Amino acid sequence: MPEICSARRPAYDRHDATSRKPPPLSLAERLKVETRPLHVDVERSTLIAALLRGRLDRHAYLALLRNLQAIYAGLEPALQHHATHPAVALFDLDALARVPALAADIAALDPGVAEDAGRPLEPATIDYVDRLAHLDRHAPELLVAHAYVRYLGDLNGGQLLRRIVRDALQLPAGPGTAFYDFDAVPGVARLAARFRDALDRSALSDADAVVAEAKSAFQRHRQLFDELARRLGVVAQSAAAHTGEPPMRRTADS
Repeated sequence: MPEICSARRPAYDRHDATSRKPPPLSLAERLKVETRPLHVDVERSTLIAALLRGRLDRHAYLALLRNLQAIYAGLEPALQHHATHPAVALFDLDALARVPALAADIAALDPGVAEDAGRPLEPATIDYVDRLAHLDRHAPELLVAHAYVRYLGDLNGGQLLRRIVRDALQLPAGPGTAFYDFDAVPGVARLAARFRDALDRSALSDADAVVAEAKSAFQRHRQLFDELARRLGVVAQSAAAHTGEPPMRRTADS
């Protein structure tokens, strides 16, 4: 019987387009995706919900700033200490620095509520600062996770907070909201993009550990904000205020 000729079917690799895995996420993308639930949880905390709705008074806002100042005072010298480390070297630390701005805001806001100046920091803040000191000594690569959590929030959602705080506390432009100003650099969006690019190009030995540390940083912030809310008597809004999308979402980073 003569052989029946037929068109040869094309050969496909068994790992064709329908089964190929997507390319791995960059570190910036991983941090955005994997910390998102924790980020949302922080924004829905009683203290931050009140802040976003312009319902923190000057006394409460100052208490928040003092605790943040302590965190930055632990983070920024540690980053500068390791400025030549392969994990840190690509970040523009001088442009990101917030300690001077926080000091200026506290000085501008303090005269009316000086009685809070002598209060100790919240336990969560003390633990946070201790953690940063530990990383400074033993694991400087993980400081990048805390830089991510703090600085990209300042560069994105913080820009909304500047207007909210200014309106709520009836402040003039500048004094009291310098924390959110990055006027010395060529554009907030550009600085945020440079930060994400530095994340992706930094020489990290363990990206998984950096992601895990970022998750821990969000949890530490939630603990701090809950402690502040309890001490300051900040009252939670109704359940309806905590449903749906949070009022402040980072548009490009987490």
